[in-house]
Amino acid sequence: MTSPILITGGTGTLGGHVVPLLRDAGRRLRVLSRRSHDPVDGIEYVTGDLLKNEGVEAAVDGVETVLHLAGSAKGDDEATRNLMRAAARAGVRHVVFISVIGADRVPLAWLRSQLAAEEAVIGSGVPWTILRAAQFHDLVFRTVSAMAKLPVVPAPRGLRFQPVDSRDVAARLVELALGEPASRVPDLAGPRVYAMADLLRSYLRATGKRRPLLPVRIPGKPGRAYRNGDNLTLEGATLGTRTWEDFLTERLADAARPATERSATAR
Repeated sequence: MTSPILITGGTGTLGGHVVPLLRDAGRRLRVLSRRSHDPVDGIEYVTGDLLKNEGVEAAVDGVETVLHLAGSAKGDDEATRNLMRAAARAGVRHVVFISVIGADRVPLAWLRSQLAAEEAVIGSGVPWTILRAAQFHDLVFRTVSAMAKLPVVPAPRGLRFQPVDSRDVAARLVELALGEPASRVPDLAGPRVYAMADLLRSYLRATGKRRPLLPVRIPGKPGRAYRNGDNLTLEGATLGTRTWEDFLTERLADAARPATERSATAR
């Protein structure tokens, strides 16, 4: 019988798209989660914590492929080192890791931790594939919706994003997980580049809100990196299919539906 694919972060935004795609492909799945879950539809759950290095050995036992999607505000490098040590001992044959475009160019602590996590994967001795992706539409939406609550909305000058749909990323990751180790594959970004001010304006228009935008300058080395476009891959990237406008229309339409209807659709 084919061994299960282990998914870390299988209950998050990205995992919520990856899991059903792999299940539809006929693969047995194992999800590592900090919370206990009952098995369902061919998916088994292992309770554990990568950062605390708890339950990791049980999670990788008998697994040949690991899809590492778990991430948090801090500690991703240490969590990944714990996973890769266990994967090497268990004889895992392929680890697929999702990282972020600009991890090696933008001097922010979180991105440095992503780069260190990449290095943990590369140096583990386990065959690997790494995909760097742009910021998800979901993250951009949360950011602009929070900023739009302010009476005056700061609009960082020179800050651009090429947001990508998490469903496009999920489909690519499933393709990679079902294939052979491929090292660094082309980055995955959205089909368009947007100034932060334009993302804010589009959200304000779509929600009928009126807020003045205040141009601000991002200081220091991070600001210089963003103005240089170091968080972008403008050439050689694989492009997703869903634009920010597509996502925004869909998300706001979904939010406007009655809660009972949204719940029925989710099932």
